[in-house]
Amino acid sequence: MASYKIAQLGIARTFQNIALYGGLSTLDNIMAARHIFMKSNFLTGAIYFGWTIREEVRHRRVVEEIIDFLEIHHIRKQVVANLPYGLRKRVDLGRALALQPKILLLDEPMAGMNIEEKEDMARFIIDIFETRKIPIVLVEHGMDLVMDLAGRIIVLYFGQKLADGDPGSIV
Repeated sequence: MASYKIAQLGIARTFQNIALYGGLSTLDNIMAARHIFMKSNFLTGAIYFGWTIREEVRHRRVVEEIIDFLEIHHIRKQVVANLPYGLRKRVDLGRALALQPKILLLDEPMAGMNIEEKEDMARFIIDIFETRKIPIVLVEHGMDLVMDLAGRIIVLYFGQKLADGDPGSIV
């Protein structure tokens, strides 16, 4: 299935290897994810200029709220390629949130981060689940982290399920 169709179904994801637009700002990267909600194109934009501006303002509000939520307002205009790794991972999460997902898939969201960055990311993951009520599927090899974050754990080994249950039941 095409990635835009997956996004239209309400599925968003982050990547283990960050896949951002390096030459664009934080704001523009997150705004780019809103494309599936944008109704105007060049022709309708030229005909209904006022409507297009209102549409952009509406999308910009969503993006600014995500920037505030992820505490990245200080880098909103910075080019993503120049950001430290941990902040780029946060921008990647922001881009996934901009899709307003019904389910969020996080592939190794803390890989390569230092302890402070991991703590921040864990806090954001908890906040997304608790305040935004978005179910999260987390692929992570750090079992201490998984035990702290997950309500249910499924352990796979080359596609075979080895264990399934709450953190207390996984050995």
